[in-house]
Amino acid sequence: MSELSLRLVGADVLGPEGLVREPLSFSDGLICEAGGREVNLAGYLVLPGLVDIHGDGFERHLAMRRGAMKDLGAGLRAAEAELAANGITTAVMAQFFSWEGGYRGPDFAAQFLEALGHMAGDTVTDLRRQLRFETHMLEDYDRFEALVAEHGVEYVVFNDHIPHERLAKGLVPRRLNGMALKSRRSPETLHKQLQKMHDERGLVPEAVRGLAERLLARGVTLGSHDDRSRDDCAFWQERGVTLSEFPETLEAGEAACGLGAGVILGAPNVVRGGSHNGNVSAVDMIAMGHCDALASDYHYPSLRRAAFFVEEAGMLDLAGAWALVSSGPARLLGFEDRGSLAAGKRADFMIVDGESRRMAATIAGGRVSYMSGDIAKRFIQNGS
Repeated sequence: MSELSLRLVGADVLGPEGLVREPLSFSDGLICEAGGREVNLAGYLVLPGLVDIHGDGFERHLAMRRGAMKDLGAGLRAAEAELAANGITTAVMAQFFSWEGGYRGPDFAAQFLEALGHMAGDTVTDLRRQLRFETHMLEDYDRFEALVAEHGVEYVVFNDHIPHERLAKGLVPRRLNGMALKSRRSPETLHKQLQKMHDERGLVPEAVRGLAERLLARGVTLGSHDDRSRDDCAFWQERGVTLSEFPETLEAGEAACGLGAGVILGAPNVVRGGSHNGNVSAVDMIAMGHCDALASDYHYPSLRRAAFFVEEAGMLDLAGAWALVSSGPARLLGFEDRGSLAAGKRADFMIVDGESRRMAATIAGGRVSYMSGDIAKRFIQNGS
């Protein structure tokens, strides 16, 4: 499909210094100095496309109720439609490789990556891969590493969701029956597996060190997840981890910043006004300057809503707030070709109504990924 060549006029365009009313041209998938025919977008705002650095909202499209779709490609296309409808032009699809099993287990991770690979070059939204690895799965390190290599996974995040505190006390993990049901194991089998991984936790640091070294040699970006302390952050820094996803405490967020790691917080946390499980408030972290990027986490609409919230709350101006969802995550991922509306960058942007700030259109790589309502008339009426 060929890209558009247009010159958008009359809109307020977001640049580094804020909104300016000036034309925005793009051609051949890139923002340029002079484009083709004009489209009058008076009354609209043009903003850099959202770079979602971590999102697993696609799960609802792939794993409905207790089972997974047989055609994962159809589910991924439904997920892409939701991404586009929320202004997301680059999406990191955060897939679990976890002892939880089911649609978060190793087998499903392999199926997911294969389905995503089949869609390469056939989506408008730029869909990227992330695997979230449960570090205590000592018997699965080789399988995980092979999967990363086979599918060219660019971003790996280290997780540990084992309920160590309860296991150490000899208590049954909370929600054990529900987790077992989802993974089609008996509660007794899952409990035994969790206890074994907990008992072997002393072997994990050295195993992670070796895995991290090998992944870094492949050029994989490494992140940690749910850090709680300064020691957690120091542990991961020593292993070459450069991104800290969703630190759970102020101590961890401050430590990650101090160690030079990029701090990623959840947009739903911002929109809700706090964490749903009692962790540190993303709003407070942003106010203190401890945030480099926001991520959709489990809810794609929250990403743009969070940026507008940060601006409306007076914590940052619109340019600064929008950097948290565009240039900030692009920088953390090493994407130099996107994140701002500068000549030579990818033509990734979203268009919203100037008053209501409702979504009107999304352009990704110079191609329409979403368009709805009256704005379509502008493009059609200005057509040849």
